[in-house]
Amino acid sequence: MDKINQYQEAILSLLTDYAQFGKPGPGLETQIIADKERNHFQLLTVGWQNDSKFVYAIAFHLDIKDGKIWVYQNNTDAMIGDELMERGVDKNDIVLAFHAPSERKYTGFAVA
Repeated sequence: MDKINQYQEAILSLLTDYAQFGKPGPGLETQIIADKERNHFQLLTVGWQNDSKFVYAIAFHLDIKDGKIWVYQNNTDAMIGDELMERGVDKNDIVLAFHAPSERKYTGFAVA
């Protein structure tokens, strides 16, 4: 399996695990959005809460770009970089892109 396919599978495994973690409640659904052709991946919750409040909340947004996984959004307490490493992703191929470029050198992961 080439690296891109391996990283796609690692991301989908992570998103699937979190999608099954808890049910969002009546009127809400959890969706995994996976564009494997363009390497864009999201986990989100969408729907109506109590028939009065529309919810569209992204838990995770990850892309594969230049052979690395770019984590653009992590609205959880999960240590997503560590969880990707547990799934076989090299720490030098994980960019925590929600940190400013000047701050990424302190994350322990790739800067770009």
